[in-house]
Amino acid sequence: MDYFFSVRARSGDHYSNKMGAARYLAIPGNVGQPARQHEIPQSQWISRIQAEAGATATENGHIVVFVHGFNTEQYQMLERHRKIRTGLEMHGFNGVVISYDWPSDGSVLGYNVDRADARRAAEKLFSHGITRLSRMQTADCRYNVHVLAHSMGTFLVREAMDYADDDHETAQHSWMTSQIAFVAADVSAKSFRDGSSKTSSLMRRCTRLTCYYSPFDEVLSISEVKRVGVSRRLGRVGMPNDRPEKAVNLYCGSHFKNTRDEYGDGPSATHNWYFDSPRFFEDLHHTLMGKLDREVIPTRSFTDRGNLALT
Repeated sequence: MDYFFSVRARSGDHYSNKMGAARYLAIPGNVGQPARQHEIPQSQWISRIQAEAGATATENGHIVVFVHGFNTEQYQMLERHRKIRTGLEMHGFNGVVISYDWPSDGSVLGYNVDRADARRAAEKLFSHGITRLSRMQTADCRYNVHVLAHSMGTFLVREAMDYADDDHETAQHSWMTSQIAFVAADVSAKSFRDGSSKTSSLMRRCTRLTCYYSPFDEVLSISEVKRVGVSRRLGRVGMPNDRPEKAVNLYCGSHFKNTRDEYGDGPSATHNWYFDSPRFFEDLHHTLMGKLDREVIPTRSFTDRGNLALT
């Protein structure tokens, strides 16, 4: 079973690219098109996630929240969700992956519209996701909550964390995400300088943030053009040297070049290849488990410039 919550409006028995109410879905593995019949009550949805998080008497369970980026139709979100789940399971992950599905125009030409939708969807991620998950973190909590965000989804996560700190009730509650992984992030690199007001809430609410980046990402070059090239994208250049101590840069450019033929052609492949890479999922699994220090994860090495790189 695959779980996600969606803020796409209904269109008949299916869903559109317009903003709507939050709905919670459980999709059988043989279903490719989510429909109204897959909606279940929020309380039941949460209970199922807790049951599948893999908590034992000696180990906490793990809940990974995936947030997709722009140019993503709902069926594509579900396909990527399943790639993430199976990719992690191949390396021993026994927790649960859930996804947050927000409206996307499904077209590169819809970039600016998606950016506006992302701001509205960030508020809904806060009100229907963060607030609910934060309530699970009681003194005897047996779950580690992680966030995996791709492309414009990273912008949405950053904004949602700001909403959480602006809300008195949520800000006063002692809650944390464990690991946050940003992949091909479509946010400003300079906003990750230590002490930046744009990312202070995000950094305060996580144990570690890992940035997977590649200078060969052609889609993020499109983003830079649309922003008049004034703000370099995190997913192309990584975080600056004066980043917070808990923030980890992981250069993926060499790995992408060495495996380029495996991912197909076109700009989309340079942006989405991570989800077709077993090596990426091996590294991500180590990252989520948090048992190894950043510098001794076996899927990494140091470059001749002293940077950590995916091997």
